[in-house]
Amino acid sequence: MRTKTVSIFRNGNNRAIRLPKDFDFEGVNELEISREGDSIILRPVKPNWLSFTDEGKADSDFLLDREDVIEDGRVIL
Repeated sequence: MRTKTVSIFRNGNNRAIRLPKDFDFEGVNELEISREGDSIILRPVKPNWLSFTDEGKADSDFLLDREDVIEDGRVIL
């Protein structure tokens, strides 16, 4: 497990840290934060069905060229 020491600073009424570059969550906009004992855990927020509705609609030709995978009531494997 990688470990690095960082400073804690005040940001308004909150306490904050800056994540070092090598601890970046690339492509992640939100983190889930939890406490386990004396540790604070940061995890990327996983998409859920509620966030699915925030995505844009598919193009009109989406899956147009898709092959049928069901033949005579059975899935082709």
